[in-house]
Amino acid sequence: MLRKRLGEKRIGHAGTLDPDATGVLLVGVGYVTRLMKLLSGLDKRYTAEVVLGVTTSTLDDSGEVTGRFDMAHVSLDDVRAAARSLTGSIMQVPPMVSALKVDGKRLHELAREGVEVERQARPVTVHHFTVEPTSEELVFLVDVSVSSGTYVRSLAADLGTALGGGAHLRKLRRHSIGPFDESESAPIDSAQLLPAIEALRLVQKISVDDETARLVANGRRLPKFEGEGPWALVNQRGALIGVYELVDGEAVPEVVLAEPVL
Repeated sequence: MLRKRLGEKRIGHAGTLDPDATGVLLVGVGYVTRLMKLLSGLDKRYTAEVVLGVTTSTLDDSGEVTGRFDMAHVSLDDVRAAARSLTGSIMQVPPMVSALKVDGKRLHELAREGVEVERQARPVTVHHFTVEPTSEELVFLVDVSVSSGTYVRSLAADLGTALGGGAHLRKLRRHSIGPFDESESAPIDSAQLLPAIEALRLVQKISVDDETARLVANGRRLPKFEGEGPWALVNQRGALIGVYELVDGEAVPEVVLAEPVL
């Protein structure tokens, strides 16, 4: 849809959303797609509802029910205590419905074929995990801030297991990715493009003169700038021309956006 609306074939994103999820998605258009890899590691904040007592094949409400548990005895305090046990640095097993690849094939593709493979637990960080009651029994509103690569549906399933039963996720919404939040978001049919430099809000900006800009355009290494990098280099007109990182005491190009000077 964006390709047609903007007339641009080159479109990329910094992390997908589940088909049933809503919220913030970072999209790069044209040459800015080359910057998307620099945004993939940002923390994310979500809200969702966790339904206790029912597990599903997809760990959310789009899947088939795989188990039912009597969890009527579970209190709000119990859920909050379990959430605290899942806060901080934890090990998490990616769900079969994720986009991770095993032997060249994405897990969700294998899941659709009815195949389940062993997945290794990976370290992730849950920065905060708060729980509030809802008007429905055994349904709780959760608010989580997590490191990149954390699956909230798995967090919901682990919460159910920690409470001695099972659970699944519903109404997942992503509220922010790093410094980008809902206040700047818009539906696809009305979203406006931002200047390329906006993609690098957390990166130190360095303004360079015209001679240095020519070196950047040709992918040359440069003397180290102040700080430890990475650095977003802008020319005298304020346009982003490249991103450099520190390697062996020098500033080395990670992404070059300027046209080479022959």
